[in-house]
Amino acid sequence: MSKAEIGLIGLGTMGAALALNIADHGFDIAVWNRTTSVTQEFHASAGQLAARITPTETLEALVEAIAEPRAIILMVPAGQAVDDQIAALRPLLGPDDLIIDAGNANFHDTNRRSRDGSGPFLGIGVSGGEDGARHGPAIMGGGKRADWNRVAPILTAIAAKFDGTPCANWMGEEGAGHFVKAVHNGIEYADMQMIAEIYGILRDGMGYGPDQVARVFNRWNEGPLQSYLVEISGKVAGATDKETDKPLLEVIVDAAGQKGTGRWTAIEAQHLAAPIPCIEAAVVARNLSSRRDARAEGERLFGAGPVPMGDAAPTEDALENALICGKILCYAQGYEMIAAASEQYGWALDLPTIARTWRAGCIIRSAMLDDMATALAEGSSRNLMFAPHFTKRIQESHAALRQVVATGVAHGVALPALGAGLAYFDAMRTARGTANMIQGQRDFFGLHGFERFDGRKDQHGPWAE
Repeated sequence: MSKAEIGLIGLGTMGAALALNIADHGFDIAVWNRTTSVTQEFHASAGQLAARITPTETLEALVEAIAEPRAIILMVPAGQAVDDQIAALRPLLGPDDLIIDAGNANFHDTNRRSRDGSGPFLGIGVSGGEDGARHGPAIMGGGKRADWNRVAPILTAIAAKFDGTPCANWMGEEGAGHFVKAVHNGIEYADMQMIAEIYGILRDGMGYGPDQVARVFNRWNEGPLQSYLVEISGKVAGATDKETDKPLLEVIVDAAGQKGTGRWTAIEAQHLAAPIPCIEAAVVARNLSSRRDARAEGERLFGAGPVPMGDAAPTEDALENALICGKILCYAQGYEMIAAASEQYGWALDLPTIARTWRAGCIIRSAMLDDMATALAEGSSRNLMFAPHFTKRIQESHAALRQVVATGVAHGVALPALGAGLAYFDAMRTARGTANMIQGQRDFFGLHGFERFDGRKDQHGPWAE
């Protein structure tokens, strides 16, 4: 009996989907799950693909079922569970056997695991949810290039394709793949939050019902905003709850969950001194969303926040342009953060390759990403805002963003991510800002010194005398 070409541990939602995807592309795979009944049920339900899947009941049997040098994908929860699984698996493996962590790991953990000397290790970010894992995700690899090359034929085969090009690429050494995936998720947080804020204006400011909201998003998905998130927003808005026959949005509690990757992005941005206000605002908004009792008390004390906008309401076209502008600014921040990490960690992250990897399969896939890849290839060292194509788009849309944010503020609609994007834009187009006052203050109370426009550094004000 021939042995499997690759192994996989963890048959939860994502692991099971990824295993079926691998088998579906003609690769033999051995699988193991801590609960044997899960493995058996998975294999029994695999249909015609079962012939390419070898179910195993022990780690030893899994290792024995894979051809050498082995490659085994871990699809287990991030954190200690990964360390525990590696510790149990390594003694059974040969020196050339490769472990691949394909979960949502913190890249610092991946750095540590890559350096521990126990054996070959890859950390890969996989985006696209269950459907992507089953039919074609975006894959961001991190680790030694030679280790990536060993499994690249499988990973590129199962990845999403954009015009025939696989959305699976090596990002860099150690935790580079998981870092890029974390920034991807941070952008995802911000993109989702901005869409939700536009939904809030339509619902609370303009009185739109769910069907009208669905119509708006469906129309926008046929234009510059074409993307997976706008597409599914239209579907969510148009969905009906089977139990109550009400619009689904009217039965979903307004408290957003999170797995932590967006929070990691915000935390790491502070370490890198990388300004990502749209992403940080989106993380804060999710945290605030869980404070339902406090928000209810705030409404009781101060009155309801959103009030109808009436004739002051922006047009649907203005809302579309505001979302376009916010989206560009958000991505510009994300790419700037990746560039900062590339310099800090010596990863030589290639921004055009990252943009190309995100063009299909992943949650943030959109029509804009192909243009972003082109713009970054023309000049990856500049802020995306300053690439001619996106400069023109911002010039055409920033007035709409300002109108939408101003109208929202005037009518009590919370717009944290869109507002943060506007503030970022205004700061980035102000040649002389106001930090000179901060430097003066710092020198006054701490004699921290300041630089003068004549080039002299470590200067002090008259209070130093």
